[in-house]
Amino acid sequence: MNPAAAISNELLTAAFEVQASDIHFYPFQNHTNVYFRIHGKRIFYKYLESAQYQLLLTYYKFTSGMDIGEIRKPQNGTITHQASKQTYSLRLSTLPVNLLESLAIRILPQEENLSLDQLFLFPNQLTKLKEWIMAQAGIVLFTGPTGSGKTTTMYSLLQTTLNENSYQTITLEDPIEKEMDNILQVQINEKAGITYQTGLKAALRHDPDIIMIGEIRDEATAQFAFDASLTGHLVLSTLHAKNATGTVHRLLEMGLKQTDLQQSLIAVAALKLLPIQIHATTKRRAAILELLEGERLENTIVGVDDDATSTFHTFDHLRKKAYAYGYISEEIYKNS
Repeated sequence: MNPAAAISNELLTAAFEVQASDIHFYPFQNHTNVYFRIHGKRIFYKYLESAQYQLLLTYYKFTSGMDIGEIRKPQNGTITHQASKQTYSLRLSTLPVNLLESLAIRILPQEENLSLDQLFLFPNQLTKLKEWIMAQAGIVLFTGPTGSGKTTTMYSLLQTTLNENSYQTITLEDPIEKEMDNILQVQINEKAGITYQTGLKAALRHDPDIIMIGEIRDEATAQFAFDASLTGHLVLSTLHAKNATGTVHRLLEMGLKQTDLQQSLIAVAALKLLPIQIHATTKRRAAILELLEGERLENTIVGVDDDATSTFHTFDHLRKKAYAYGYISEEIYKNS
């Protein structure tokens, strides 16, 4: 095994063992700091000598399909890594900093370690999500910051639904985070002319029942997604927003009309991951969700203040509930 591969294996094995979601490399002139993100917290792991990091960076750029000679522009790549009985998809991203290059790796396990039920702290919220995706047409949005579990939730819900029903399902993703059976997955490749818009047009010709769009990034994609939902398709997608009501405001800022949202938007689920305790030890993370639907959603779209609706539970309310039930520590309750 060459030296770079050996360093890589050591780092990845350590990251997998602690269930890290990301590895960050911070380069300086004489050394590079390596951090793991574990249960949402960024934790220092070790130092690498500059020569070791340059060797590792070249190895990762080559194996993930990046341009080894390009150091002035950000690049992205993917690697499939097999470790014991588990397969991981690694998403790599470089960023030029002070004549050096920083590297970030997102770790995406390809086999689910947790059942769909275990992804959510409160089972009644999962029941609501399952109801939403049984709709024949419309759009359901999953929102939250990067790493909050939006895509994992969509994948899991789709897989569960397809185990029970035979739906023609097409996904448009950049990149494809997890390969799934019984789903047509389209890799967005803007250099090759496959944008979200062109991919969506082609997908609509394949008679889909469900379309999953990896992320709504701009006004054009948002409008096309809502147009697709109006033509008799169920559309699932993600959006970056702070909370459920903020998602509606973002869509309106993108130029969508209130009538578009009133006719198409079934619901919004905003996700936040909390490190949960099992026998007083943090073992894994589970999601709490702000679920926006029905009358509350309608009022949010038209700008009516609806704080009196008791059925809408904010993140603050859900954190209090989780703390009261002993699912999270006092520190997590105060700081999350």
